[in-house]
Amino acid sequence: MLPQIITYLLTFINYQEQVIRTLLTLLIGKSMFDKPTEAPVNKPYRKLQVDDLPIIEVPKKLDFQVLLTEHLKSKGKPLKPVQRRSNSTPVPSSMKCPTCGAPSNYLYANNGAKGQFQCKVCSCLFSERNRYLKEAILKCPHCSKTLEKVKERKDFHVYKCKNDACSYYQHKRNAMTQKEKNRFKEDPQAFKLRYIYRQFHIDFQPLAKHSPKRPRVDLSRIYVSPHTLGLILTYHVNYGLSARKTAALMKDVHGVSISHQSILNYENSVALWLKPYIDHYPYELSDQFCGDETYIRVNGRWHYLFFFFDAVKKVILSYPVSPNRDTATAIKAIDEVLLKLRKIPENLTFVVDGNPIYLLAQHFYAQHQIPFEVIQVIGLTNEDEVSKEYRPLKQIIERLNRTFKGNYRSTHGFGSEHGSVSFVTLFVAYFNFLRPHSALEGKVPVTLPELEKLPNMPARWTTLIGLAQDWISKQTA
Repeated sequence: MLPQIITYLLTFINYQEQVIRTLLTLLIGKSMFDKPTEAPVNKPYRKLQVDDLPIIEVPKKLDFQVLLTEHLKSKGKPLKPVQRRSNSTPVPSSMKCPTCGAPSNYLYANNGAKGQFQCKVCSCLFSERNRYLKEAILKCPHCSKTLEKVKERKDFHVYKCKNDACSYYQHKRNAMTQKEKNRFKEDPQAFKLRYIYRQFHIDFQPLAKHSPKRPRVDLSRIYVSPHTLGLILTYHVNYGLSARKTAALMKDVHGVSISHQSILNYENSVALWLKPYIDHYPYELSDQFCGDETYIRVNGRWHYLFFFFDAVKKVILSYPVSPNRDTATAIKAIDEVLLKLRKIPENLTFVVDGNPIYLLAQHFYAQHQIPFEVIQVIGLTNEDEVSKEYRPLKQIIERLNRTFKGNYRSTHGFGSEHGSVSFVTLFVAYFNFLRPHSALEGKVPVTLPELEKLPNMPARWTTLIGLAQDWISKQTA
């Protein structure tokens, strides 16, 4: 009697499912069980005009040790550090005077917890946010007048040249039509006529190297052999098969029963070991770098994958995934490239599209004395000499995006950000160390002697994982 009841319930549940599918299709005109389309909705980036870098004048620096010596000679006694009371506002130990470099024990918390400090040695007043202003003076590159801060945003301050005689302002004003001038009188905010500079204060330290961490995942405890793991990675990453198709192929061809979720778990585990290795590998690089973003779908939403690529050596150097196409992610993507350079060249250049976030990232790095040039190739046709000269580099990065999409398309998106990062990491490992490239005469971009004589791709995958494990063990020993 019990088996008959179970059979009836399963039949009834299947019938309900068919009814729900039919009703949803009639109501919304499209079944919710259809696979998502690959093409995302059009999301043009925000049109933003970015001006040239300002003139940065560094004021004359003082030496607190010299000032202390002069105080001792003139007063006949040393200048003592600040004596703080038990209930006084603490000063961060890392804080220094931006004018003379006096350490924190010579700094007053001048207005309690409101953030202003005063140096006892040179009497300089400053706060955490305006320390850079004490270290440099920003001037308009067109008229050399000091810029004024007009707005404060979350990640940056806006500075404007208010000089009416500025050549930049005069040129913009004279180029306006009479209709635009009439509208400017009614709505001046609709036009950008003055030079503007955005000074970023994002909590990010460029070129800050992080020690690799040993992953907690132990690959020796997985339930498949190393060769089977290599086969799974070959089908799933090299040939772009989905986890479900890979599981079916392992069952039908090799007789290995494995669930698609286990394959995703193996993917995440291997990515944890390979990421430090491919991020810290000492690549031999050229001087031609290009960057671009492409769409991927994560947890039902469109995200952005930032690729930076060595166009000559065919090496992927940067690959962060972000839910936003913003300046902060562009800064992080460029930083991953800079970390891989043994020495930052004087003529460092990045070729990108017309997205203004790369120019803003250039300004951020200029604040940290890391200069480089950004060349923007705009549009699909060569309407200017710059686009005509650098179009081949832009086409190279677009070709990389298409190669990635060929491997990514079968996934129909990722269920989590962790899963997206894992898949992209494995793709970069495959592209840099395992995939032959026609432009390199059939050679892989990064040649490892340990992989050259191996008979097949599964063996190369497992050997690459072993090299990554050995490298991390040596770094963390």
